[in-house]
Amino acid sequence: MQNSVIPNQVKPSFKEQMRKVFNKRTAPFWLLLPTFLYYAIFWLSPILISIKEVFTTLDGSFTLFGNFKFIWEQVSFLPALRNTAVFAAVSVILQFLIALTLAIMINRKFKGQKLILFLIMIPMAITPTAVAIVWKTGLISSGWINSLLQSLNFVDETIPFLGLRGLDAVMLIILIDTWTVMPSVLIILIAGLGNIPEETKEAAYIFGASKWRIIKDVTIPLLKPSIITAVILRMIAAVQVWAVVVMVMGFSNVPFLVERIAYYVGPLSGLTGANKLAYTYSFLTALIVFSVTLIYFKVSKRGTALDRGTQK
Repeated sequence: MQNSVIPNQVKPSFKEQMRKVFNKRTAPFWLLLPTFLYYAIFWLSPILISIKEVFTTLDGSFTLFGNFKFIWEQVSFLPALRNTAVFAAVSVILQFLIALTLAIMINRKFKGQKLILFLIMIPMAITPTAVAIVWKTGLISSGWINSLLQSLNFVDETIPFLGLRGLDAVMLIILIDTWTVMPSVLIILIAGLGNIPEETKEAAYIFGASKWRIIKDVTIPLLKPSIITAVILRMIAAVQVWAVVVMVMGFSNVPFLVERIAYYVGPLSGLTGANKLAYTYSFLTALIVFSVTLIYFKVSKRGTALDRGTQK
C-alpha cells in the first residue's frame, strides 16, 4: 500500500492573524471596548461593591435583611420615604400639566412666541446651586419674597418659609423644583408636537372636531412617546432630589431618601455604621426608581395597546 503524504500545515502569518481579530465584523466591538471598560471600572465595580456592602454586616459576614432593618429603625426613614413619594408624585404631575399646557400654546405660531419661550427656558441655564441660593435669599424673613408680598399688601407679617416642616415644606420644595426643571419637560413635549403632521389636525377639523376633542383624541395620543420619555426622566430625577432640599432647608429638617445618603456620607461619615446606612439607602432608592419606571412603562404600553384595539 502506497504511503499517503500528509501536507505540512502552513502556519498563518502575523498579518493574517491580525486580520481575523481586526476586521469589519469585529470593528464595532473594538470601538465600543473603551466605553465598556470605562463603565466596568467606574460604574459596574462601584455598584457591585455597594451591593456587597448592603448584604454584609460591619464585620463582613453575610446578612440578608440586617441593613434594611437597620434603616427601618431610623427615625427619619419613614418621613424620608413619605416625602420622596409625595414629592415625586405631585411634582411630576404638576410639571407635566404645566408643560403640556404651555407646549400646546407655544406650538401655535403667534407674535412674541420666541420671546416667551426664551423667558421660560431661563431657569434651565441656572445651576442647582445658584437656584438654591436665589430661593433661599428670597425665603428668609427679610428676603425678596416677603418684601414683595408686604409691598403688595398680601401679608402683614413675614412668613417663616424656612421654618416649614413636613408636607408644607415638601410643597415648597415642589414649587422651587417646578420652576427649575419644568422647562426640560416643555422642550421634550414641544419636540413631540413638532413631529405631529398638521394634516392630521386639519382632517379632524374637517370632520367637525372641536379644539378640545383634537387635543384629547389626536394630539395627546400622538404625543404619547414624548410624554412617556418626559415622565420617566422626571420620575427618576424626582426620586433623586436632594441638593435643593439641603441647601434651602438644611440636613434632617425635611428628610428625603437621597438627602439621607448625602447626610450619612457627609456630616455623619465618621459615625459607625453610617456607610452601611448610605449604601442601603442607595440600593433602596435605585430599586424604587427601577420599579416605578418599569410599572409606568408597562402601564403606558398597555394603554397604548388598548387604544390600538379600540381604533381597530
